[in-house]
Amino acid sequence: MRIIVYGSLRRKQGNSHWMTNAQWLGDHQIEGFALYNLGHYPGVVEDEGTVFCEVYRIDVSTLGELDALRTKNGEYKRQLIQTPYGSAWLYVYQRSIAGRTRIASGDWLKRDDAPEA
Repeated sequence: MRIIVYGSLRRKQGNSHWMTNAQWLGDHQIEGFALYNLGHYPGVVEDEGTVFCEVYRIDVSTLGELDALRTKNGEYKRQLIQTPYGSAWLYVYQRSIAGRTRIASGDWLKRDDAPEA
């Protein structure tokens, strides 16, 4: 199975260690979503826009770990979307984005408060 990630699970980001057993398939841009800064990590919601992501092949164990990390307390839900690598699970933010900053670039790595490379 595949997963598409857009923030702290991306390569060289704070939670990328969760992807240790994953196989990177490539970069992808998803249309029809907007990216918001939630503090130390982002969330996507369905809206006009483009979000820059990475697609990975993962096993059932990794998906279970990511579900425990992302779907607890109803913060995110998984949604199946199409990518050039096949269908992939995307974690979509479920809470209010009121007062949250939209990341206009659609790229977590290019947000205003991102550390310089």
